[in-house]
Amino acid sequence: MNSEIEQIKSRLNIVDVVGEYIKLEKAGINYRALCPFHNEKTPSFFVSPSRQMWHCFGGCNEGGDIFKFVMKIEGIEFIDALKLLAKKAGVQLKTSSKKYEEIKTQREKLLDICKKATIFFSTQLNKSKTGLEAKDYLMKRGLKEETIKEWKIGYAPSTWDSLCNYLIGLGYKRKDIIDAGLASEKFFDRFRSRIIFPICDFNGQPIGFTGRVFNSDDEAKYLNTPNTLLYDKSQALYGLDKAKVEIRKNDSCVLVEGNVDCIMSHQSGVKNCLAVSGTALTPAHLGIIKRFSNNLILSFDMDLAGNNATKKGIDMALKNGFNVKVISMNSEKDPADIILSSGEDEWKKIIKEAKPINQFYFDLSFKDRNVKSVEDQKKIVSELLPIFKKIDNTIEQTYWIQKLAEKLSIREDDIRQEMKKVNLPKQEVEVQKEKTGKSRKELLEETILSMVLIEPSMVETLTEEQKKLFTFLEKENNDSYIIMKSELLKEEDIDINEEWRKCVYEIEKIYKEEKRKKIMADIKEKEKEGSFEEVKKLLLEFNKLTKKDDKK
Repeated sequence: MNSEIEQIKSRLNIVDVVGEYIKLEKAGINYRALCPFHNEKTPSFFVSPSRQMWHCFGGCNEGGDIFKFVMKIEGIEFIDALKLLAKKAGVQLKTSSKKYEEIKTQREKLLDICKKATIFFSTQLNKSKTGLEAKDYLMKRGLKEETIKEWKIGYAPSTWDSLCNYLIGLGYKRKDIIDAGLASEKFFDRFRSRIIFPICDFNGQPIGFTGRVFNSDDEAKYLNTPNTLLYDKSQALYGLDKAKVEIRKNDSCVLVEGNVDCIMSHQSGVKNCLAVSGTALTPAHLGIIKRFSNNLILSFDMDLAGNNATKKGIDMALKNGFNVKVISMNSEKDPADIILSSGEDEWKKIIKEAKPINQFYFDLSFKDRNVKSVEDQKKIVSELLPIFKKIDNTIEQTYWIQKLAEKLSIREDDIRQEMKKVNLPKQEVEVQKEKTGKSRKELLEETILSMVLIEPSMVETLTEEQKKLFTFLEKENNDSYIIMKSELLKEEDIDINEEWRKCVYEIEKIYKEEKRKKIMADIKEKEKEGSFEEVKKLLLEFNKLTKKDDKK
């Protein structure tokens, strides 16, 4: 296995692998980005092409090679990361070996089942009588033949067990089919009489499905795969595998609600588009989008009076540093309908004219309202003031208050008085807390070691006592992480001498405090033993250490 791992590493560049998942920027000889594993505003995640390593120097302190990165960002086991990267590298794993068969994971089994189900649904769409009717319906909605094929759209027949029987015939177990979300506990097909839209993971592998009712009396228009080992609706974004590069290239993400809206947008040439696929916008969705861009353009059904889930999603996006714009729909049409009736250029124009979120709210609040009516004025103010109160920037907040006062012909002071009465609900924004696996002492030791690599003679500036105290300097200094950190320090163009002085001063305090605590613990132990001569020696040592610090 080791030879295969090395072969994969030799064929893949870590910059290319990591760059598929997050937006990297050149930083000297390295690359940097916002860390995808914890929430941060200043990039602390670095990738070293020369070392073929990555590391976060911020809150989470995670790091490793391409395998560790893929395992962590995909949430998968090593064997799954191995197979995924082997495929990317064009390395043929020794699948004939029993070892590989034994470590076939549950995730891989479910991926296989979803892949076979996708083929089954596609065949039904293209060969069954009702499937062809469903395909005709899709084409009337504007989807082209090649688009249907590209997005692997299919059809689930009206029978109760066609898919289950097909998968059983291929040798899959009932439990695994149920675990993939394709059958109920009573073992009949979950999807029946529905047009099927496969939902793919980052690498284009089907992990779940959305079924739209077709020629059926089923009240549920849309049905999604339940949460499984592979699929979680709070994290899945429809079209991510096809949109990720375009989002990074355009530095913006167009977010729509429906699968067909997303597909039609891609077909029209706007390929930086994703769909939330029948669920509210979640922190996990935002975390994924943020890897590629901070600019979010929403095409949701929105109003100020209702749709609290959408407003909550927007609040989360703003709190997490997104620049949010909203597409203003002049009719009840969805994006797919606009593209079909008015053409691709109209959709592109609407996106280009998307309004910043506060402008959108402002314009919407005045829609169909009479500014001279006291009742309408009260409604407008009650809708807008909670929004204005959330604005952190005082200049921007003042701008909107002034604009509202001018539009309603009322005093600005009166609006401010009303705004004081507004009580905002506690923000329920789920931001991943920063955590560190290393102590301050360890971080200082690593920084000092990285500076020694840059200028070895700095060790000679230490006193003999400091050299004895800093035992970590005796360690062999060839850690890839330390080498990478020294490269970053060089690039930052900082005053190494000043940084050295600060780090030495701080770590000396930490070491001496640790030493004092150890002496005190020893004193207590010796007192229990009755070794009073030892206690005297320890007290002298403790006082000597304390006096030296007092002199400083």
